[in-house]
Amino acid sequence: MIGWFQGKERGRFPVIGAVADDQLVGFASYGSFRTWPAYKYSVEHSVYVHCEHRGKGIGAALLKQLIAAAREQEYHTIIGGIDAANRASVRLHEKLGFVHAGTIRQAGYKFGRWLDLAFYQLLLDTPERPIDG
Repeated sequence: MIGWFQGKERGRFPVIGAVADDQLVGFASYGSFRTWPAYKYSVEHSVYVHCEHRGKGIGAALLKQLIAAAREQEYHTIIGGIDAANRASVRLHEKLGFVHAGTIRQAGYKFGRWLDLAFYQLLLDTPERPIDG
């Protein structure tokens, strides 16, 4: 975990936590979408909420903070890779303006089954003056 946090710090990527009753119940962050210069205005995010705390608006609050941070840092697009069967996550992203940008079939294997990876994207009105990679 130390290396993960150090990587976030080096890249100036936010790590946002949600706390309830003095316990971490969720967190969110983003990082580089691709490492090539042409993609410097794109980030890929992750939002995790403990199963006992889902459906309480924590994921939405975390994702809204990530979107605000991405705007402040002048990224242009924020991308989420979601298990296509995770309807709650898909609904959350759509509710906040994300649109389906494509699905890669059987991209992951978890819980004893193949998972389709659906990409959802939100375009931001930043940066004000983009510069070529």
